[in-house]
Amino acid sequence: MGSKNKLKRFNENETFANVIQPSREEVTSDFPHKGKWKLFFKNDNPIVLELGCGKGEYTIALAKKNPEINFIGIDIKGARFWRGAKTALEESMNNVAFVRTQIELIDCCFAENEVSEIWITFPDPQIKYKRTKHRLTNEDFLKKYHHVLHEEGIVHLKTDSEFMHGYTLGLLHGQGQEVLYAHHDIYNNPHAPEVVLHTQTFYEKQYLEIDKAITYIKFKLKY
Repeated sequence: MGSKNKLKRFNENETFANVIQPSREEVTSDFPHKGKWKLFFKNDNPIVLELGCGKGEYTIALAKKNPEINFIGIDIKGARFWRGAKTALEESMNNVAFVRTQIELIDCCFAENEVSEIWITFPDPQIKYKRTKHRLTNEDFLKKYHHVLHEEGIVHLKTDSEFMHGYTLGLLHGQGQEVLYAHHDIYNNPHAPEVVLHTQTFYEKQYLEIDKAITYIKFKLKY
């Protein structure tokens, strides 16, 4: 995508009622929506996050199937989720929002116990050891997720990376966390949850065309 097109999308995002593009300072000082998302959505429905949402495909797909739940896609690259935000507006989906910010600031965007579920879909596995701090399921990130999730909150990790799957599963078991479901190849497992199989991203479809296994973990956190 050219720089002009990115700028065009960024500017168009500014006009979208379902997009919030705060500066880092705005998020870390006193983010106005923290603890008040029910005012944004004008209801008390549960909130589900998609972290690193990309084009917002998962956010949109889940929101269509679950109009009684509010979905928020989070990504630092607003030009990516422009497509999802535009689709939500065109289809009058009032249960969808997108926030352009860094995932490490999630606890600045949401209050304690404000979130019901978190989806992490096909994140960069950050395989190199020096990149561990950027891995979205390292202990620091898990503690942030635990803070914003309510007591029975759930985290979903769907990835094509065997490394990410194994790393996360090992960390969860090592910490004594509650793993509700885990499988290294969900499309070759007759007992895989329907919600995982029936919602696919653009890249996921490409992976499946070359028979690349897709992994999935569903878990709760206690600290």
